[in-house]
Amino acid sequence: MNIFRLTGDLSHLAAIIILLLKIWKTRSCAGISGKSQVLFALVFTSRYLDLLTSFISLYNTTMKVIYIGCAYATVYLIYMKFKATYDGNHDTFRVEFLVVPVGGLAFLVNHDFSPLEILWTFSIYLESVAILPQLFMISKTGEAETITTHYLFFLGLYRALYLINWIWRFYFEGFFDMIAIVAGVVQTILYCDFFYLYVTKVLKGKKLSLPA
Repeated sequence: MNIFRLTGDLSHLAAIIILLLKIWKTRSCAGISGKSQVLFALVFTSRYLDLLTSFISLYNTTMKVIYIGCAYATVYLIYMKFKATYDGNHDTFRVEFLVVPVGGLAFLVNHDFSPLEILWTFSIYLESVAILPQLFMISKTGEAETITTHYLFFLGLYRALYLINWIWRFYFEGFFDMIAIVAGVVQTILYCDFFYLYVTKVLKGKKLSLPA
């Protein structure tokens, strides 16, 4: 495992922990898109079904279990534990416009036409756009809490580091996965505007807002 893959995983883990702590400490999920979190739970569930069929390493298995567990814990906190604080009026992105096309694309463009491989491909495509309901929600409310922006920053950083990981693996291992790379590029592009605002505003102590 190279340093970019490891730091990417740690950035991803940091994002998840930041979000869970934010919700638990404030006893509120205000400003958090429940729809994005449901999509992420779907991403991890469909991607890590290989937990039932194969073992790669203790690290690999541990991280997969953590991702799945934290994803469903977040969904539980938003829709059950702190449901009264959930801002459903602004979390209105039509997720079917993401899930249905992504599902169709996974059937058409994949490495192997088998159930696990199609589900893995589906998860890669879906993850690239799963943050859209959150960004859409921020654009509707006009701003985001600082802690929420930290969550988004580490989530975007994870994806950017994974892109570098794919490049590293191509040059040093000869490994090339077009599906993962294209999806990673799409996801990173979606974060570009946010990254700019994060650096120019949040890091200077200002509130982040996205143009409506």
